[in-house]
Amino acid sequence: MEIAVQIAAAMNLRLMQVEKVLSLLEEGATIPFIARYRKDVTGGLDEVQIQKIQDDAKALKEFNDRKAFIEKTIAEQGKLTDAIQEKLNAATTIAELEDIYLPYKPKRKTKAQTARENGLEPLAVLLMEQKQQDIATIAATYVNEQVKDADAALQGARDIIAENINENAELRAKLRKLFEDSATLQSKVLADKTEEAIKYKDYFDFSEPIHKIPSHRILAVMRGFLEGFLRMNIAPVEEDAIGMIEDQFITGHLNASVEQVKKAIKDAYRRLLQPSLESEFRTALKARGDEEAIAVFAENLRQLLLSSPLGSKRVLAIDPGYRTGCKVVCLDEKGELLHNDLIYVHEANRLETSRWTIRELVAKHDIQAFAIGDGTAGRETEQFIKGLQLNLPVFLVNEDGASVYSASETAREEFPNHDVTVRGAVSIGRRLMDPLAELVKIDPKSIGVGQYQHDVNQFRLKEKLDQTVVSCVNQVGVNLNTASKHLLQYVSGIGGTLAENIIRYRSEIGGFKSRQQLLKVPRLGGKAYEQCAGFLRVPKGEHPLDATAVHPEAYPLVEQMAKDLGLPVQELVANETNIKQIDPKKYVTETLGTLTIQDILKELSKPGLDPRSELEQFSFADIYSMEDVKVGMVLPGVVTNLTRFGAFVDIGVKQDGLVHVSEVAHRYITDPSEVLKLNDKVQVKVLEVDIARKRIALSIKQTQDAPPKGSGQKPKPMQKEKDLSNLSMGDALSALKQKFGK
Repeated sequence: MEIAVQIAAAMNLRLMQVEKVLSLLEEGATIPFIARYRKDVTGGLDEVQIQKIQDDAKALKEFNDRKAFIEKTIAEQGKLTDAIQEKLNAATTIAELEDIYLPYKPKRKTKAQTARENGLEPLAVLLMEQKQQDIATIAATYVNEQVKDADAALQGARDIIAENINENAELRAKLRKLFEDSATLQSKVLADKTEEAIKYKDYFDFSEPIHKIPSHRILAVMRGFLEGFLRMNIAPVEEDAIGMIEDQFITGHLNASVEQVKKAIKDAYRRLLQPSLESEFRTALKARGDEEAIAVFAENLRQLLLSSPLGSKRVLAIDPGYRTGCKVVCLDEKGELLHNDLIYVHEANRLETSRWTIRELVAKHDIQAFAIGDGTAGRETEQFIKGLQLNLPVFLVNEDGASVYSASETAREEFPNHDVTVRGAVSIGRRLMDPLAELVKIDPKSIGVGQYQHDVNQFRLKEKLDQTVVSCVNQVGVNLNTASKHLLQYVSGIGGTLAENIIRYRSEIGGFKSRQQLLKVPRLGGKAYEQCAGFLRVPKGEHPLDATAVHPEAYPLVEQMAKDLGLPVQELVANETNIKQIDPKKYVTETLGTLTIQDILKELSKPGLDPRSELEQFSFADIYSMEDVKVGMVLPGVVTNLTRFGAFVDIGVKQDGLVHVSEVAHRYITDPSEVLKLNDKVQVKVLEVDIARKRIALSIKQTQDAPPKGSGQKPKPMQKEKDLSNLSMGDALSALKQKFGK
């Protein structure tokens, strides 16, 4: 209850909404299910809000568990006073709890502990009184077998004072605020690493306030530090920090005792406080950088998974190559392999044979589209295919991760009798037909749409990417009779074991005729059925609603609607005229509210509607390598990756160019995703070409007229390109030259 109250206040939600979500999650409901089929229960909360409730509840539980442990530990020491309990109850962060716990925390033997054992604590107390006194004479009285002289006695007393200062929770809170407000992250190159560390040149002598530094620079500096190229530190101006400590602990006028306390303060800061807080802020900055990078990766992955599908077409897919040739595969409407072959389009003496092979395969297998991998030799292979003038659409397909798939256990299971080249070509073709269904077979980290993905917390990265895949799969929906086990395992409530059981049972019965048959799948019980049924489709099933996103629990409601209109249920599906006759208010009950009924009517109007946009053809300019790219060119491109610092754009020369965030729009933006999405088609202007470092600098805003000042307009996306695939090679080149110049 306390956790729900805190979350509701923080998220500005009604307590009932949070309580219902937490209750559903506790019962085993998934986030996609709650967001889609329990809107009336939660008050219409979406996936993002439900996910945040889950994450916040987890964080608050960890906080409460830690607080309970600290209370128990201090109590066992017999030191849990009302004042300490009050401080613990007032704490709102783990850091505050740890500050309170610090004096009572078991620790390795410290200098201060040794000094106390040597009987120097009374001397430390005398010094902290900060009175005018003959400290040398007083210190001499503490000399013993362990304390060799007065200086050693004073040093021990200062060690005790320094530790007491370090363990002062009030001071640590003040210094933490000073770090937050004014600390800078600084890095310098190690003297003997200048040449090796050239890729970190921007950070050889670098400084930026930690409250301003973006995630990509945090992660870049930390990578350079961990690789042993950079020194790094995080701190405010030392004089400010020491001055803050003196303001709290110096109570007397300048005298010998005060001088000793000042020395202890400086030691406390340099030896204990600064390293401790630096470590804390380094961890916090890393966590912040990780979360931002992971969020970028997850959003890019979402956009990639929801890329426009070609759909059920017969596809000829090509994995291009130079010396080893181009692997060709023919796929049917379901993505099943019909034939594989090998052609050589970069050897003059084999060109005619290759042309004949492609024409024969197109005719024999009734091919409807070409899919060509966009890696090595991709553009040249595209040019070859278009030169055949077969009047079929030709698509360049991003092949990042295809090699990972082709060598995977998944690929070996699917194609045990074919080598990696055939598997890779099949993956390229299937990506064109249905990107989501194919990409779920690959570890998301291999898809190449992230930022510093190898530097971030790998557990958190996997967790977030898995959540993203689950969200996308359930948003689109899955054909129960054609889905692979890799796709099925991401459906709400299923997982790996049930996915395999579904595939096995599907093979035994020759395909599902209804959703209801899912209950006959081994180990798929009522709860799993409740969670998954609405996201699984059975086209041409026994019940007309099995092909829609209407959940089986709502079938009786739809049947009642149809009965009230004197119609069979199938007459409501995709029939706007009949659906408009339904009065939603008539069917509201205690268990079925307005939001659910509106969703049902919307789904009946457009049953099984794919949320992904239609696929459009796209053509690059007549350039094929970096050497062809010249400053000032205006070229068509495709956004392939988005980071906080800019957008990467493929202009068809095997090396993506970078549009820095400052060159995306005429208005100020902090993140390219405010304006762009993955796979957006854009016009870019070439600002710089660095062949040695393989860098191309591009601009989107310089290809557009500046919008009126203060209008807040976004840059216009590139106009849909004229389809050049059906033109002859000569006509196509002429059209491109006319548009883009020589």
